[in-house]
Amino acid sequence: MTDLTRATLNRRHLLLGASVAVAAPALLTRPALAITPAEIKSKGKLVIGIQGDNPPFGFVNTSGKQEGFDADVGELFAKELGVAVEFVPLAVANRIPALTAGRVDILFATMAMLPERAKAVQFSKPYVANYITLVAPKATVVKTNADMGKLVIGVPRASVQDAQITKNAPEGTTIRRFDDDAATIQSLLSGQVQAVGGNMFYVQRLNAQKPDGFEDKLEFTRLYNGACTRLGEKEINAAANAFIDKIVGNGELAKIYAKWMKVPLPNFPASLEGVSFVVS
Repeated sequence: MTDLTRATLNRRHLLLGASVAVAAPALLTRPALAITPAEIKSKGKLVIGIQGDNPPFGFVNTSGKQEGFDADVGELFAKELGVAVEFVPLAVANRIPALTAGRVDILFATMAMLPERAKAVQFSKPYVANYITLVAPKATVVKTNADMGKLVIGVPRASVQDAQITKNAPEGTTIRRFDDDAATIQSLLSGQVQAVGGNMFYVQRLNAQKPDGFEDKLEFTRLYNGACTRLGEKEINAAANAFIDKIVGNGELAKIYAKWMKVPLPNFPASLEGVSFVVS
């Protein structure tokens, strides 16, 4: 072996060692993606992304414990997998980023099943229904979409409410975007806005603060929510679908509905246009 060959090989070894040294911290700090139920069982914990401020779907109680409809469903799914559960409260806008970055294994986080979202995440079968409305004080006159043009309207940023208000309000309507549902509701209570884009529980939450003061003015769309996993994760998607079928069939989902929604379990669609329930 010539001196030139030795020098070339030594240089390659040094470069390889340097690249490993640089990559090692990244590998140590990069979130571990739980791609399969087997991997979740191996680590002994299911990390669920959930809303922390949107009762009755998901909220943190006075003891600091995650509660709500999605929390009960998520706990059942962890039990089905035979592991402990860890909830990560998320704002509306960072639900999908938290999932795709690997901070959480799955979302039970009021995720409306929309075609544009289905390009970024994998939805399960639907397990809850919701509807989106314009909410305002009873004294505020709103009869048509055109009437929204005279109002300042609050919405949670990057939410379905945001999309529906933006779509249906006249051009030039003042829309103020807040970080989450709680901040949006507070904006109406405090007079920062005159109406808000809400879900089926906004009126209940608002009237708990100012009794009999608010009502739904317009309904924009009815939606279904699904659990979300990362694109291409076939096994965890299949596990989530089997779990939803099970709790629909054995009555456990109906019990959770009665506890939190106070309404009967709805009939869920077998398909939704633009949204696949399974990994193809």
